[in-house]
Amino acid sequence: MKVVIKYPKELEEKKKRIAKAGKDNLHVISDFDRTITYGLNPQGTRTETVISKLRSDSKYLGEDYAKKAHELFDIYHPFEIAGDIPMEEKKVKMHEWWKKHFELIVECGLTKEIIEQVVKEKPLRFRKEALDFIKTLDSNGIPLVFLSAAPGDMLVAYLEKNNLFQESVHVISNRYEFDENGKTVKILEPIIHVFNKGETSLREYSLYKEQLKNRKNILLMGDTLGDADMAEGSDSNDIIKIGFLNEKVEENLEQFKDAFDVVILGDPGMDYINELLKELI
Repeated sequence: MKVVIKYPKELEEKKKRIAKAGKDNLHVISDFDRTITYGLNPQGTRTETVISKLRSDSKYLGEDYAKKAHELFDIYHPFEIAGDIPMEEKKVKMHEWWKKHFELIVECGLTKEIIEQVVKEKPLRFRKEALDFIKTLDSNGIPLVFLSAAPGDMLVAYLEKNNLFQESVHVISNRYEFDENGKTVKILEPIIHVFNKGETSLREYSLYKEQLKNRKNILLMGDTLGDADMAEGSDSNDIIKIGFLNEKVEENLEQFKDAFDVVILGDPGMDYINELLKELI
C-alpha cells in the first residue's frame, strides 16, 4: 500500500477540526464497487462490479444479454477511465451507457429471483476489514451512505449476504420498479452513473433532510474522479476525501491528487481507513 497526500498540513488541520467537533457531527459517504470492494483480483485482473456479475454469465439473462452488455462495455468503458477526455463529455457517454444497459436488463427479464441467485453464486471481494469498518461506524452511531451507480437491489442483497447491512448503513442507488411477480418493469429516474453522483442533489433525499442535516463533517471514499463530488449536494463543514486509484496510476495520479485529500495505491484492505476513523472519533 502507498498513500499519497498532496497537502499533508491541510489534511491534519481537517482531522483536528473533525475530531474536535465529535462523532455526532460526522457521517460517511462512500462509493461501493472497487471502493468497499477490491479493485483488482489476485491475478491482477479487474474485479467484477455488482452489475458485471450479471454480464459475466449468460445463464442469468441469456446469451443475447451477455453479448449486448459486453458490446456496451467495450464501447463506453474506455471513456470512463480515459485521463484525457473532458468531464462533460464523459458524463454524456456514461449516461448513454447506463440508460442503455439498464433498459437492456429490463428487456431481458431480470427478476428478484435472479438477483437472489446471482448474489448466492457470484460473491464479491470485499476489502479486508470492511466489516470492522462498518461495525465501528455502527457502534458509534455514525451513518454510512453508499452512493452508487450500481443496481441498488443487488447491492443491498450483497450487503445483507455479507452481514454488512447494519443499522447505520443507507443505500442511494439505481432502483428498478418490479411488478407483482417480481419482474422488472422499468428503471427509476434519475439514473445515477459514475460521474453525476454530486448532481443527484443529496439534499433531496429524506435521509439528508432528517438524519444527516446536522452532521456537517464528512469522510468520503471513492475510486473515480466523479466520486470526489459525491458530497456536492450536502451542507457540509469539513470533508476528507479518500480516493482508491486502482488502475492507470501514472495517467490519473495527478488528477486524483487534485481531487482527493488522500490517494491510496496498491489496492489494499481498509487498514488506513480504519486508523483514520480512530483519529476522527
